[in-house]
Amino acid sequence: MRTLLRWSSRLKWLGLLGLPMFFSKQPVWKWMWLFWLFGILEIILSFPVFLQSLRQLAGIVICQAQNRPMPDKDNFLPRITYSLPFEGAWAIVNGGVSREASHSWEVNSQRYACDFLILDDSGKSCQGNPSSCDSYYCYGRTVFAPADGVVEEIRSDCKDSRIFGGKTDPLIRDIRGNYVLLRHTDLNHTEPSPAARSQEYSLLAHLMPGSIPVKSGQRVRRGEPIGRCGNSGNSTEPHLHFQVQNGKSFYHSAGLPIHFEHVTVSPQPGYESYDPRPVPVHQDERFPHRGQKIKQEKTYL
Repeated sequence: MRTLLRWSSRLKWLGLLGLPMFFSKQPVWKWMWLFWLFGILEIILSFPVFLQSLRQLAGIVICQAQNRPMPDKDNFLPRITYSLPFEGAWAIVNGGVSREASHSWEVNSQRYACDFLILDDSGKSCQGNPSSCDSYYCYGRTVFAPADGVVEEIRSDCKDSRIFGGKTDPLIRDIRGNYVLLRHTDLNHTEPSPAARSQEYSLLAHLMPGSIPVKSGQRVRRGEPIGRCGNSGNSTEPHLHFQVQNGKSFYHSAGLPIHFEHVTVSPQPGYESYDPRPVPVHQDERFPHRGQKIKQEKTYL
């Protein structure tokens, strides 16, 4: 199935060869136009992701309309400060508060998200077979609640995605994979207060199948285990996706700059071997960014 989907995504572009049909009566150009049918096949085979992509596009418009101005590092006043959702020193391989460092600047909810994994001093994220999730240093590591909260949503039925050397698995059911969504504000209410100046939710995604011990509606404490790092969803290799947003929706909430507390940050040794992109410079020192190693000073375990 993956092979069929991969070839469909390539063959559909041969439909461009049918453009001369608008200027020529030769039937061969009309036959070339049929290659676009492979595009329809691609949509059918990957429909869950296609639908999520449409919802993300719509969410960009909705989010812009609902948030004026959009939250940023200068105008956002946090109600919560966060601990790292893992033990030890991990590398930030995507993330920051500038367009240059951002995980996904145009996707509003993920604008200030961070992708974390473990790199050794040579910049490698695994040892052994790179096609096996078990070879990656971060795989199976415990993920912790970054602050006190209430479990708003979980998903735990996604398999780990196949690893294809930097490409994502086309046969996934949810971009997030297995995930936990926590609400950190108005914890004494079953529903957040509309009068509050800002709500804060955190999303922890790409978790290992069967690793989530919490349930929807459950109250959790900072430092409490909520899953294990995996490779489910839209993931090229095992890592933890962490973002903070101002609403429950993954699609049209605004991403919020993450204010960590009691952490140390330093350059990640060997990072250029893992990621050839230049490490961002002249960044706001209050916020960690891609190319850095981060560790919790004070633990809550």
